[in-house]
Amino acid sequence: MKAIGYKTAGGPEVLTDIEIPRPVPRARDLLVKVQAISVNPVDTKRRRRETPATSPDYMLLGYDAAGVVEAVGSEVELFKVGDEVFYAGAMDRPGTNGEFHLVDERIVGPKPVSLSFSEAAAMPLTSITAWEVLFDRMKIPRGSKTPLGTLLILNGAGGVGSMMTQLAARLTGLDVIASASRTETTAWVREMGAKHVADHTKPIGKALKAIGFDGVDYIAAITTTPGIAPDLADAINPQGHIAFIDNFDDSIMPFKAKSITISWEMMFTRSLFQTHDMHAQHRLLREVSALVDSGVLRSTLKQILGRITADNLRRAHQIVESGHTIGKVVLEGF
Repeated sequence: MKAIGYKTAGGPEVLTDIEIPRPVPRARDLLVKVQAISVNPVDTKRRRRETPATSPDYMLLGYDAAGVVEAVGSEVELFKVGDEVFYAGAMDRPGTNGEFHLVDERIVGPKPVSLSFSEAAAMPLTSITAWEVLFDRMKIPRGSKTPLGTLLILNGAGGVGSMMTQLAARLTGLDVIASASRTETTAWVREMGAKHVADHTKPIGKALKAIGFDGVDYIAAITTTPGIAPDLADAINPQGHIAFIDNFDDSIMPFKAKSITISWEMMFTRSLFQTHDMHAQHRLLREVSALVDSGVLRSTLKQILGRITADNLRRAHQIVESGHTIGKVVLEGF
């Protein structure tokens, strides 16, 4: 089958078109014929840092995918051949940058009927991450508009920020503030549902004060920069909650005086550790799919770069690494 992989870590240029055997499903696996993929920051980080463990094997990246079930393992219960699905894959298995892909059915959802494969491929990883931050880590009640305080989403125009803004604005009673700085990103986060926008070119505490807030109750720290801990501690209200997603190496001592709750979100935790609640991601994606088809949520697809080739995937990696991505970048078809 056609695939895109690499042998040694490096820049986007290491990605190359290859031919490899079609994989065979294990007990709980779906074999999915991939129709569309999207690129996430985790793809580019792993490409820069990780070399395949066994030479001369190729490493296949890719998490988000939408496609059609081609075959199923002997213990599959949730899907059948011919079903259209979307999902975000697992970190400890070959990725979705291939014509066919194996994935455990417990982390797969039914593709929204109202979306194309490309529109659907833009959603899984960011939806899972945003959902788990809000509802699993922060324990925000969903489905109620009872006022719950203020949520600041750092990097609101990115993939996770775009989905979290929608979920928080439409399924909770949170007053949503998204951070952005450019005219186009400010317009995008408002389109996603942000009621307020904070300029993240300023220290975040000052940016909040500039729009009338002395502090916020929740912070989703999707992206951070070294040395930001004091600014975050200044911006959050006493007994608030902050959730980190990317690597955070600062001391957490600035949060002690305010008794801040700190949590981490790693959407691959359930699949990496085969947790007892792996089905939660299937249920989550099934609910996201229903919310899309009912018009509550929308795809965050922003760019389609053409077919799934090494050349186009290199371009997609470069765009994501630029740090100026709005929404999601997708490739479709082999």
